[in-house]
Amino acid sequence: MIKLENVSKIYRSGRWEVCALNRVKLEMARGEFISIMGPSGSGKSTLLQIVGCLDRPSAGKYFFEGKEVENLSEDELAEIRGQKVGFVFQFFNLYPYLTVLRNLELPLIFGGIGSGKYRIRAAMKMLYQVGLPEKARFRANEISGGEQQKVAIARALINRPALLLADEPTGNLDTKSGERIMALFKELNEAGMTVVISTHDEAIAKHTRRIIHLRDGEMVKDENL
Repeated sequence: MIKLENVSKIYRSGRWEVCALNRVKLEMARGEFISIMGPSGSGKSTLLQIVGCLDRPSAGKYFFEGKEVENLSEDELAEIRGQKVGFVFQFFNLYPYLTVLRNLELPLIFGGIGSGKYRIRAAMKMLYQVGLPEKARFRANEISGGEQQKVAIARALINRPALLLADEPTGNLDTKSGERIMALFKELNEAGMTVVISTHDEAIAKHTRRIIHLRDGEMVKDENL
């Protein structure tokens, strides 16, 4: 499903350069459950952004389902992001003045999926799955950081994407809530969804079946559990 060939990513600002990824070689098969581990600044978020077609490599080649991303148009990339990939961003990216329910409906609205009643039912179903049905009518800026994290996860899953990318998905959750979210990810993976998360928490990483270790933008270890 995913193949990176010597992928590098360099960010430039004036005379300064930061190498976020350095010649990463990596393949991910459909249906895998993978965690990406490494300290802050190791390149975890950058790798997820490239895999999710949110950013392009500075060098190397990236193939998504056999197609080289460099050759895809912006419309084709948008189609991949909208229909095949679900994102859980580290800083949530919710619309603060919209209700929780409306935030969950947005991917369906943008994708032209279902009627208004269908979207409400789908959004409420996801809120039950993450344990927040009572927060449906609250604005996103009226709930806690941990609750916003759960809403962000629910929004990423509402389209049932083929690939779920989650950047520190349990970082703002207590241990019990984190375990519940990982159990949900495992259930979705067992149903066929490819799940890739980034984390600095070894206990969370051990829920997955493969751990990729990054350090200073380089892949230093790839282990199967």
